[in-house]
Amino acid sequence: MTPAPGYDVVVAGGGPAGCAAALALVRAGRTVLLADAGTGPPKTGEALVSVGRLLLADLGIEGPVLGSGHLPCHGNLSAWGSAALHAVDFLHDPYGHGWHLDRPLFDRRLRAAAHAAGADVAEHTVVRRPSRQPDGTWRLTLCDRTGGGERTVRCRWVVDATGRRAAIAVRSGARRCTGDRLTALHLLLDPAPQTPTDGRSLVESDEDGWWYSALLPSRHRLVAYFTDPDLPLAAARGPERFRDRLLATRHLSRQARPHGLSTLRPPRRAPAHSAHLDRVHGDGWTAAGDAAAAFDPLSSQGILTALYTGLSAGQAVDARLYGDRAALADYAAKVAAARVAYHDGHRAVHAQETRWADRPFWARRQRTTGPGCGGCQGKRLSATPGAGGR
Repeated sequence: MTPAPGYDVVVAGGGPAGCAAALALVRAGRTVLLADAGTGPPKTGEALVSVGRLLLADLGIEGPVLGSGHLPCHGNLSAWGSAALHAVDFLHDPYGHGWHLDRPLFDRRLRAAAHAAGADVAEHTVVRRPSRQPDGTWRLTLCDRTGGGERTVRCRWVVDATGRRAAIAVRSGARRCTGDRLTALHLLLDPAPQTPTDGRSLVESDEDGWWYSALLPSRHRLVAYFTDPDLPLAAARGPERFRDRLLATRHLSRQARPHGLSTLRPPRRAPAHSAHLDRVHGDGWTAAGDAAAAFDPLSSQGILTALYTGLSAGQAVDARLYGDRAALADYAAKVAAARVAYHDGHRAVHAQETRWADRPFWARRQRTTGPGCGGCQGKRLSATPGAGGR
């Protein structure tokens, strides 16, 4: 029987974390297969903060990935803690402006960069039935979702970058811990007849959660509401209640009205809760990105964190394959420290909003006492909330 093809590492998940891990590994001389499942609806409305350019530069791909196609973001607006609108611009940011990403384009360029660096890239391919072999290798089944059938590969290590499911880590015995039940209700508004010139994002809190709005590279506008699933707007069906609550906002409604609100589609739902694994590595596997720890979008650092943990995980796996038994523990310590730092920032930002302290959404977040809220790259949330980094 012909033996299954072998790799040093198979990376399951072709998003920012998986691509960063693959790039770190191939640049270290490892043979890598990057399997991108391509499942779920396309992600929209995500942002990359300015310091993200440093991580992309470390990976050697800043120019190709951040070229044309993304919309510069020169500042944030927020109405948080009061009805007044506060602005933070990036004029004095040492790293320049951020970006409202064309997320599918961003991910395609990351995968192309990984392929150009030497990784084998399997598009629309799901990693299934991971099996640890007696010789310490993995046997994996790759399923082509476009009808290309299945094939088997072997590898020495697996990086789980499958997102919040953490499919391989959970199958290998890790436990998923959630910090809250935050849910996003989101929709895209059609381009306005006259293209808006203000590309800043906007965050506005209300009694049951908070709103986010951003102009996208396509000139559509993303509008999202973040709340808990048992609260009124999340429990409502159809677009009417969503539109009424949107129109009741003081600031966001002004951004949304030019895009037309008379014939809205029902908003889509997506998980936005904070979560983490009780351990981010095990026998032959390491988790990165949302699989390791997923964070509240209020931080606007989700993509940044994915790149950071992917790069760090790739470096740790390479060191472990060379025999460094402390490398994975060092990686786990980075993730744990980041979660603790994020929790401090998360709690501080939510404490700024005192107008609805007796409402369930805000009371729940005031009661949070541990680092279960997650973390991101050791960065604290700024005094002015951002959003859309997830």
